[in-house]
This record gives sequence, structure tokens and C-alpha cells, in this order.
Amino acid sequence: MENQKNMKIKSISSFIIFSLISLISFSQKPRVFVLTDIENEPDDAMSYVRFLTYANQFDIEGIVATTSCWQRKKTAEWRLHEITEAYGKVRDNLEIHEKGFPTEAYIHSIIKKGLPVFGKEGLGEGKDSEGSDWLLKSMLKDDARPLYIQAWGGTNVLAQALYKLSKTENSSTVAKVIAKLRVYTISDQDDTGPWIRNTYKDLFYIVSPGFEENGGGQYHYATWSGISGDIFHGRFTGADTTIVRNKYLDEHVRINHGALGEKYPQIPYLMEGDTPSFLGLINNGLNDPEHPNYGSWGGRYELYIPQFKKYMYEPETRPIWTDTQDEVYSEITKSNHTSNHATIWRWRSAFQNDFFARMDWCVAKTFKDANHPPIPTLNHKSELTVKSDEKVTLSGNGIDPDQNSLSYQWIYYNEVGSMNASRFKLQNPTNQEISFTAPKTTSAKTMHFILAVTDNGTPSLTRYQRVIVNIIP
Repeated sequence: MENQKNMKIKSISSFIIFSLISLISFSQKPRVFVLTDIENEPDDAMSYVRFLTYANQFDIEGIVATTSCWQRKKTAEWRLHEITEAYGKVRDNLEIHEKGFPTEAYIHSIIKKGLPVFGKEGLGEGKDSEGSDWLLKSMLKDDARPLYIQAWGGTNVLAQALYKLSKTENSSTVAKVIAKLRVYTISDQDDTGPWIRNTYKDLFYIVSPGFEENGGGQYHYATWSGISGDIFHGRFTGADTTIVRNKYLDEHVRINHGALGEKYPQIPYLMEGDTPSFLGLINNGLNDPEHPNYGSWGGRYELYIPQFKKYMYEPETRPIWTDTQDEVYSEITKSNHTSNHATIWRWRSAFQNDFFARMDWCVAKTFKDANHPPIPTLNHKSELTVKSDEKVTLSGNGIDPDQNSLSYQWIYYNEVGSMNASRFKLQNPTNQEISFTAPKTTSAKTMHFILAVTDNGTPSLTRYQRVIVNIIP
């Protein structure tokens, strides 16, 4: 009788936790619009598989097949439909583990195509496409939320939508639309990117500017290549390579993980070069898509005018969100590594395990048959104001929906915030509660601290809480 009572309590607790997950995850979904040169090379298909496992995290308004520098005369919307059909076979299973996954029919309905021409050949009078018209419709939607536009390939569909916006709407409407757009492009895969940035100088734009030509261009310098690239300038980056290689992906994605996993291609070059464009939109407690300088699973970026390089189409004329560096200690090399790629690979174990867990959801028939992320909470506000030399105490807790054990790690994110405190070290960072003395300052400064809460499930999953500490003299 007592055992039955305990089982009933556990069942009720699991239901409450599952409900809490749904409320936390979906209180404010970001609006998302994807442009992809899928079939240019296999990485777009890889990214699309992962993207669909997070489809419940976003309000997906459009997915458009485009061209790019390596796929100039065709689009491959057929491949998007093919992978979406596989998603439909696992969608109900995914829904068991988190609510809100769109139907297969809905995803099919928002797949469109751009013109099968390269770059500016698709820009101007009479160059509209079903893709650019669909994007313009999203831009003009009466919705106060930002629209996050991800360009995995060329941007001429975006350029044409903006061109038509300017031709058909008054300047006030154009300004309001531009203010709501958030663009993240995976480098410049056609020549319309610089045109967009120069024409719409107030447009929020994340990019590592430049193009790739005959293997001698910009891509290996770009921040996004930190998703799985591990050797730059002849030196090993310090990231864990095993979890971004075909053998590991066979085990955790392609084999025995349902129809969607079977659509994940083998890696000839880099894994999922386009994925950083949406990693920063996942609701994990670390990400803040309105502040690219805060750092996220998708990398960290700062706002400035980058120096012109020979692999750029033309000089940048205004500030854009672009490459910056983090210094990260590597357990692999037992040394520090400083690079823009480190702003992504520092989180690699966490975002890979998260993806692998979602692939498990594709075949796990019940909630208890898979692992789910913990829910961390703070015992105080997420933003604190203290004086120099004042004692600061940070503390947090966590709930695990699978009743796994939790571990805690406090991270001082030195590169974020205005306090230059590179020698600052946290004592006992694995405790749930930590204390330190606020550094001295003669003007108001900020420091960012991240609480990472990780379960011991399989695979282990991590969620975060960020604390911003304002320090005044």
C-alpha cells in the first residue's frame, strides 16, 4: 500500500514537472524564418534534421529553398519536403516528451522556393518569388515579436523581400518592419548580403562577413565553423572531436533513431555549419537572442565595423554583429584556447547531448524511456546591484523531471559585461551557493555569472540561469 502511495506521488510529481517544462519552454516562442541552400552540400540537411527536433521551440513562419555561391542555378525544396515527411513519422513521439511540435502538414505548407539564380540576379523589379513574397508577408504580420531570419545559404530572397517592402510601403512602415527583423547569416553566400547591410543600415545583422572561393576564402575563419571545425591555422582548437564525428553520430542520430535520424547525411567536411544560426534561439537559460554579446550555444558576437579583408565582397560601412573571442580552458589539452570559434565549441558537449536526447525522443514511446533537461532556478533575482567590496552571494536549485541527480557549476563569463576582471576566480564553483567580494571600481560595471545545472541521465543534459551583477562604487 505504501509503495502504491509513493508511486502515485511520483506520478503526480512527474506530471507537475512536465507541465512546468511546457510553461517554461513555450511562454514566448521566437518567430523564425529559414533560408537554406539545401543540397549545396550535406550540412544543410544535417542542420534541418536538428532544427526539426526543436520545432516546438519556435514559431516557424517559413522555410525557403535558395541558391548560393556553390548552387547558383537551382533550388532543392524537394529535399526539405523529404526530410519533413520523415519528421512526420516521429512527430507524435517527440510530442510525448515536450509539447508544441507543429504538424507535418503545417511544415509542408510553409516550404517555399526562391528564384534559381545567383545573388543580385534575383534582385530588382520583376524578381519576386514565392519565397520572397512569403517572407514579406511574415515581415508585415501584425506581431510585436521580432522575426528571426536565418540564412543558411544565399540572401537574395531576403534582399528581394526588402526591396519590395521599400517599393510598396511608406517609410514609416519600412522603419517599423526593419526594427523587428533579426538576421543571422552563415557568412556571405552570395553578393546580396553587403547590399542589404549597406542599404538598411539599422537592420540587426549577425555575420562573419566574407565569401568562400575555390577553398581559399573566409569560411574557416568564421565563428560558425566552431560548431564542429577543430583545426584552425594548423592548430587544434581544444574542443572534443569525438561527438562531432560520423562514428558517434551513427550511434546517436542515424541508427535506431527513427525515420528522421535516417535522413541525417554522413559528414564529408564539417558537421552542421548552419546550426549556429538557431542554437542561440533555444530556450535553455543561457541564450538571449536580443543580446548576441552575452554568448549562447550559437556563439558570441560584438557590434562594430570589421576591418576589410580580401575575402569580403566590399568594405563594411556600419556596425554589424560579428566575430569576437572567448578564452576557454580545454579539458582535452589542459590549456586555454582563445578564438571566436571557442565562443561556440565551449558549449559543444551540452548542445550535442541535447540533440542526442531529442533523437532518443524520436523512438522512446513513453516519457520515462528517455532523458529530459533539468529545470534550474535562482534563489534571488537574475540581476543584482551591489557596491564595491560588498559580499555577493549567488545560489540556485534544480528540479529534474526524471528524478536524476544534479550537479552544479558556477561560471564567471569574463568576456561578457564591462568589468575587466580576468584574474577574478570563483571559490568552490561546484557548490549550489557561492560568495565573493565585489571588485573595486570607480564607475558602474557589470559582471555575468552562469549557473549550469547538469543531470546524470543518459545523455547528461544541461540548463542554465544567468545572473548579471551590477557593481557601483
